[in-house]
Amino acid sequence: MDNFWNFVGFFFWSFVFLAYLMVLVTIIGDLFSDHKVSGWVKAVWMIFLVFLPFLTALVYLIARGSGMSERQVQRRQQYRGEADQYIKTVTGTSPSGEIADAKKLLDSGVITQAEFERLKARALG
Repeated sequence: MDNFWNFVGFFFWSFVFLAYLMVLVTIIGDLFSDHKVSGWVKAVWMIFLVFLPFLTALVYLIARGSGMSERQVQRRQQYRGEADQYIKTVTGTSPSGEIADAKKLLDSGVITQAEFERLKARALG
């Protein structure tokens, strides 16, 4: 029975360690992608992350956690806009434009809902 609990404990602590690594990578990515924070502040955060990792991660998530999601949404929108612009330059149209055109056709009754879904799936993927 002792081997079983050692096995369970190993997997539990492995999970905790991997979860912490994911949080650490997310914090470092957020910290270095935020252009409003100066280099000195980033250096201080990194020093604290090295010497007091759990406490610093907890403080960072409390102090800057809400801004993390906002910055991530902004980056995704920026990347999406850049990708749409690239597709538009290469193909002459963007996925959102194709979907809007298909929606107009659906609203006017030219195509069915199933055809609209097929055109939408093709435009997105």
